[in-house]
Amino acid sequence: MIKRDLRELILKKMGTGKAIVVLGPRQTGKTTLLTDIASEAGDYLLLDCDEIFVRERLENTNFENLRQLVGNHKTIFIDEAQRVKNIGLALKIITDRLKGVQLLVSGSSALELASEINEPLTGRKWEYMLLPITWNELRAHFGYLKVQQQLEQRLIYGMYPDVINHTGNEQEVLKQLSNSYLYKDLLTIQSVRKPDLLPKLLKALALQLGNEVSYNELANLLQVSKDTVATYINLLEKAFIVFRLEPFSRNIRNEISTNRKIFFYDNGIRNALISNFNPLGLRQDVGALWENFLVSERIKSLNNNNFFANSFFWRTTQQQEIDYVEERNGKIFAYEFKWNKNAKAKFSSTFTKAYNPELMVVNPDNFETFLLPNNNVQNEV
Repeated sequence: MIKRDLRELILKKMGTGKAIVVLGPRQTGKTTLLTDIASEAGDYLLLDCDEIFVRERLENTNFENLRQLVGNHKTIFIDEAQRVKNIGLALKIITDRLKGVQLLVSGSSALELASEINEPLTGRKWEYMLLPITWNELRAHFGYLKVQQQLEQRLIYGMYPDVINHTGNEQEVLKQLSNSYLYKDLLTIQSVRKPDLLPKLLKALALQLGNEVSYNELANLLQVSKDTVATYINLLEKAFIVFRLEPFSRNIRNEISTNRKIFFYDNGIRNALISNFNPLGLRQDVGALWENFLVSERIKSLNNNNFFANSFFWRTTQQQEIDYVEERNGKIFAYEFKWNKNAKAKFSSTFTKAYNPELMVVNPDNFETFLLPNNNVQNEV
């Protein structure tokens, strides 16, 4: 089992009197992680909400019913909690009234679960997001040399645990994941009135990887309204399939401030959506794959280390651009991504004069430094 960085963060919160909630995409190892943590705590009760009987017992929020369900167990792991109606109330009662009981809760969708638990568990939970395996976790498991040899594979096949564990069958695993399984939860909610739109939208986003995304253009392409596009992209974000970077805009005239870039949390899922697993030497989108890999790995690294930063891209109407901009502790950091180790990058003087950022060109030789949470690199250009 590849050790997850979140494990230590969660262990430190055990026994603090609050529920521990882990959200994230399907098949990223939430059940494995929380089972491991629960086992370390000793005797525990697993409540699998895929089972009808379990759901019915948890939906009955009568205190006596919940007390009997918990019994003498001190650690309770509720898996796939989004399947239970009013789960937030059940979690609140257990946390408030069954003293000494530690709740561990997993959910594969932030849609129903977030709205169900946010109000009842205000001040009563620690919440974490478990995303696909990170490069840092992979390196800690396999060692520097072996992961460096895997870099091209990871750009093509991504970082899902099943993909990493099934060498030679990556394409089959990814096809199964991308064929609705990742957004299965979306298909059950009433606001998704055009389920056939989801795969079409995802494919369109996959083909525009690395470029600014215009909701108007997507609406015209898919023959739906702009509002529908915005709603469905928001749902895909809450299902942890894609995420947005907004444009960085402060005080320079002609800075773009409306369009956004949309990235996939995993390169393999993106490539599966367009059915392209060709090696890098046969591809036209290597730059986009490198950018998506670096931005998603950076976002995962910040998340896993509980490190706070604001992430952007930057562009002007004159086509001046910077791949990735980060704001943390009042300081601006600017990054250019180059797959070719010998490629030179020129940072816009307009940007550097206005914001006095620290600069870094990220390539295969130094990208691990970029992935460190606090990568205070002094103008490495």
